Amino acid sequence: MSDVAREAGVSKMTVSNVINGRPGASEETRSRVMAAVQRLDYRLNAAARHFRAGRSGAIGLLVPHLDGPYYSHLAVRLDTMARARGYHVIVERTGASREGELLAIASDRVRPYDGIVFSPVQLDTSDVLAAGIGVPVVLLGERRLAGPFDHVMMDNVGGAELAVTHLIQGGARRIALVGGRPDRGVDSMATLRTRGYHQAHARAGLAVDDRLVIDAAPFTTADGYEAVMRLHGQGVPFDGVLVLTDAAAMGVLRALADLGRRVPDEVQVVGFDNDVEGEYLVPRLTTIDPGNESMAAHIMERLLGRIEDAVSGEDAVEVVTTARLVVRESTRRVDHA
Repeated sequence: MSDVAREAGVSKMTVSNVINGRPGASEETRSRVMAAVQRLDYRLNAAARHFRAGRSGAIGLLVPHLDGPYYSHLAVRLDTMARARGYHVIVERTGASREGELLAIASDRVRPYDGIVFSPVQLDTSDVLAAGIGVPVVLLGERRLAGPFDHVMMDNVGGAELAVTHLIQGGARRIALVGGRPDRGVDSMATLRTRGYHQAHARAGLAVDDRLVIDAAPFTTADGYEAVMRLHGQGVPFDGVLVLTDAAAMGVLRALADLGRRVPDEVQVVGFDNDVEGEYLVPRLTTIDPGNESMAAHIMERLLGRIEDAVSGEDAVEVVTTARLVVRESTRRVDHA
């Protein structure tokens, strides 16, 4: 920084203000400093900055699984945003088990992190509070935990309702739900999306054949394939499919191809998550984008705000991103005019 200051003919404080985006320097001074930064190939020493602030520069991302595309894509988005602010993300897999989640949030385990992003499946509020995490926490997923936790989630119900409404408008009347699960008062991705599936039918005045709601956990490509083969083997007719993840939707498309059923002419298919792979399937997959980029941005805004004391005095907030339909080749296009 001293070299940059000499090169630009300004003080070290001015260089610091310009690099960190603080006000006070004129545009001419900013341009001169940034030109000196480029000529000298100066890089901010993030490690030293974190050390002075008593931070490690590490953020923990604690997720149930890594064998599907959703969480791996989320990790990339968060890491890209974190690196732009001088942090890096370390990913841990909990296995969606109570034991794995408790281990991941144990105080000695999270001590190296400045903050964590945690997607709980089994734990409740008392579990998380009892863990004594000691660093800022942003929660993901459907578990609404009371307490001092910022929470970022997607609109599972609205997204599923949007998908089924699109299928109905495209002419589907017997819509299978691959991955559906009965709603027994416990919110999960599957129960919430199942709720949206039922709401769309109710709004359209259509009855649901319970045989069309078929489990496909843990929502892998193989699970989607096997679900369609089970429906076919049971002789249950269907002309549309909402699949609760894009990963499982890949298996659904493969099964329909093996059965000789044309998509979308005979069966329309909608996935959920807007994974990048869906753009390259045959046919290209219509899907629900739950607001992936927006979720990542909200997560980092809240977590870094807590870490850097920018929002430390604010109450915990709950953010629900907006779902949107991405229409591709696996459904019929509907003229809304």
